[in-house]
Amino acid sequence: MHKRMGEAVARVARKVNDAVENKADSLDLANCKLMTFPVGIYKAMRSVTEGIRRISLANNELKSITSRFVTTFSQLTELNLAGNYLHRLPEEITSLLHLRAINLSRNRFRRFPEPLATVPALETIDLEENEIAEVPTDKLASMASLRSLNLRANPVGPEVRLLVRPLVPFDLLLSPEEPVPKA
Repeated sequence: MHKRMGEAVARVARKVNDAVENKADSLDLANCKLMTFPVGIYKAMRSVTEGIRRISLANNELKSITSRFVTTFSQLTELNLAGNYLHRLPEEITSLLHLRAINLSRNRFRRFPEPLATVPALETIDLEENEIAEVPTDKLASMASLRSLNLRANPVGPEVRLLVRPLVPFDLLLSPEEPVPKA
């Protein structure tokens, strides 16, 4: 157990060091068994945080993303948080003025994360395989940059199915309706 934890920590440290040394524009910490975003990374990456445009934290065990994470990596254009245990986002996500794509598929959202509705550059939202039943259709319709919203494999209500072009200017991806069983 301790050996595997040590290997995971070493892998994260290597990836962070590589990103810093190469002045990379992305940080890939997918599949690292992270339960939280390691606080030490903020200090280790402080010289390059402004240059980080893409972060993947996919397939970890994150239950939350902190406001510090969002404010530290303020220049993000892509954020992949797929395959975690997230059920909400911090309000500070609205400060990500350059964020164009966010992947929140395979998480635990029960409601559409409303702070996303005010992220100005957001073009793609992937919420596939969550538990979302309610969607703020009025807010979505006012998102000028939104091009694609994936709500497949969510128990969305019938009102969301009425959101079709030209009412909304983006592609809405939904699972096919389940046929009503015959009695």
